[in-house]
Amino acid sequence: MLAHRLKQARLRAGLSQEKLGKLAGIDPMSASARMNQYERGKHSPDYQLMCRVAEILNMPVSWFYTADDEQARLQEIFYHLEANTRRPLLTQAEALIAANPPSNAPAGSGVSQPGSTN
Repeated sequence: MLAHRLKQARLRAGLSQEKLGKLAGIDPMSASARMNQYERGKHSPDYQLMCRVAEILNMPVSWFYTADDEQARLQEIFYHLEANTRRPLLTQAEALIAANPPSNAPAGSGVSQPGSTN
């Protein structure tokens, strides 16, 4: 998933592999080759590098690792909202989950189960 999302975000930002690699602090002599390997899934960048890449591409780092497209889209939207807009959205989402609790939430997930006291 990371390889696909990395390429998608890079292209959306209009950056070459070389330019993104250089901006992320990769040695200029290997920036293009390393980014190409990451995008092909041959190698995986470490988390610190992905944090720098995410900042450059203006995306939440979690977006790169999320397999589900709908969850990824929600993360992207939330990330780009102003702070004063996030709180009402969270309140609405919490109300939705309270009104429609999942029947299969794992124990300790923080999501209340019907009849539970958390």
